[in-house]
Amino acid sequence: MDFDYTTAQVLAILATYIFAATAKGVTGLGFSTTCLPFLVMAVGLKEALPLVIIPSICTNLVVMKKAGRFGETLQRFWPMLLATIPGLLIGLWALNLVDGRIAGGVLGLILLLWCVFSYAKPDLQVKAQWEKRLAPISGFITGIVNGITGSQVMPSMPFLMALHLDRNLFIQAINCSFTLSSIIMIFGLSRLGLFSADGVILSMAGTCFAFFGLSFGERIRQKLSADTFRLALLVMLALMGISLLFRAF
Repeated sequence: MDFDYTTAQVLAILATYIFAATAKGVTGLGFSTTCLPFLVMAVGLKEALPLVIIPSICTNLVVMKKAGRFGETLQRFWPMLLATIPGLLIGLWALNLVDGRIAGGVLGLILLLWCVFSYAKPDLQVKAQWEKRLAPISGFITGIVNGITGSQVMPSMPFLMALHLDRNLFIQAINCSFTLSSIIMIFGLSRLGLFSADGVILSMAGTCFAFFGLSFGERIRQKLSADTFRLALLVMLALMGISLLFRAF
């Protein structure tokens, strides 16, 4: 039986897992956000989405265990998490209709917006009385964007940052959002026929590389300037976002 991926693609995918997980360990940037544009360049967006899910879930669970406060997070943010599900279903429906290059262009635009936001770090603030109203809206829109592009950070990340949460509560909340979205994506992409046995095997094997990168990133964080590394990574992601836009249009 033929393998779905060439040797060059396998090597590129595994190297991407290590790089993205290392970046997560050094800077805290999301694994999927860093991983996806590289995978899109290697195999295309629709083929890349299944490859990022299993390593993302596994690395998220490690971070969630360390952060704690799981029950408190669910009690406070269940409206946002629940609203993600219908948004994801709509996004996956749209993904099935659009050309992969167009979806890649949308991912490029989301990457650019995320890079600008991460660099500017605006001091946003959501008042307590608005949190319950905005939470499901944030989750719903994030679900739509995630279903089309695989990116899980917009607008849920800015929304949670604007709440000025305790560090561990913020980490738990955003990783709960990431993990729930990834689990729903597994079922959705399977229904669309985008999950292949070869892709599952490769991404499961790649999880070992992701764990290595995460551990390596946490170690080198003590030796490198996290801010400098983060800036370089944002510039790289922004350039890749521009490249995806040009490829789409």
